Amino acid sequence: GSLKGMSDHSVSAPHLSELQTHRREKWRAFPSDVLPLPVAEMDFPVAQPIRDLLSEMIAKSDLGYLGSIPELGQGFAHFAGNRWNWEVDPLQVRAATDVGVAVVEVLRVFTNPGDSILLSSPVYQNFYNWINETKLNLVDVPFERTGNESANPWEINWDGIEKAYASGLKVHILCSPHNPLGRVYSKEELLRIVALAKRYDVLVISDEIHAPLTFKDKVFVPMLSLGSDAEAVSVTVTAASKGWNIAGLKCAIIVSQNEAINARLATMPIAVHYRASLLGGFATAVAFAEGGVWLDSVLENLDHNRHMIKELLSSQLPSVRYHIPDNSYLAWLDLEALNLGEDPSVTLLEKGRVAFNAGHTYGKQCSQYVRLNFATSPTIVTEAVHRIARAI
Repeated sequence: GSLKGMSDHSVSAPHLSELQTHRREKWRAFPSDVLPLPVAEMDFPVAQPIRDLLSEMIAKSDLGYLGSIPELGQGFAHFAGNRWNWEVDPLQVRAATDVGVAVVEVLRVFTNPGDSILLSSPVYQNFYNWINETKLNLVDVPFERTGNESANPWEINWDGIEKAYASGLKVHILCSPHNPLGRVYSKEELLRIVALAKRYDVLVISDEIHAPLTFKDKVFVPMLSLGSDAEAVSVTVTAASKGWNIAGLKCAIIVSQNEAINARLATMPIAVHYRASLLGGFATAVAFAEGGVWLDSVLENLDHNRHMIKELLSSQLPSVRYHIPDNSYLAWLDLEALNLGEDPSVTLLEKGRVAFNAGHTYGKQCSQYVRLNFATSPTIVTEAVHRIARAI
């Protein structure tokens, strides 16, 4: 193909000096001597089909409101069919501003303030904010680190989950695949959740934003690909924003495959669609329809980095516990053995000039963990581990 096409076949992160000129949050939140590795976004150049589309729209001053966009459902259905053998009805794919707004709007039509919602910590920190925003009662059944340490050691507490369901739950919100644990739910686990949801009349909201970033050696199972029972109890919320690094463009999707649920979603305010951005909507459609080559190249970078972190830690910081994630670009590091104080992320920022997300924001029992974002160059990842070592 053309040279343009070739760049998507071999994506790599730019040099630190270029990244430091970026206006996005990750590169503005800290002084320039700090190496920033929080914020779940990637340092790779955006896929060519997305850049071409945005350039064309800007050149034409095509920057109005987002209206009709059949391309969104079609693009997502194409990707879901291709990657996951999931047959999506494009007409049941709705636009929203971002995954957070989408979840909040779904909660507003399915719950009332005071209803109970289940999650399993440690989990993406904004889940707590969305629950507060909708005035729901949080029920937490934490994951337990009791599994095989050479694989993903985080196990589901099924007794706790069933008790929570039986206690009069309205909604179960899943992070699938899981951030920050890098855990991909198995088909058996999801079917077990579906059976409980059906039995106890619970809505499952599956946040599948990290799904496109699942490594080749793992199988991601979309909740709504599991048949009519799953379709009757679930709503999927997802986006191209994580997979293709376009969070700033503001678009997510809400997917249903059931008439009753679709009818309920139709009662959401009309503004839910119009608050998404025109550029985001069309960039999302193109990402799903044409972004596969780029995505595979990025996954090769991430695959290299997730294994490299294991090697770096083994040689420099053998007491740090880290399992190689099955998905995405977030390393969940247990630093307890390093004795870095109440919040290791604060110590590492002050002494090591390296920034991570603090573990306690994902679950209060995880105060000795930090989340490291490795969607960047091997050079920067290596330097980050050196800075931890220097801070001890």
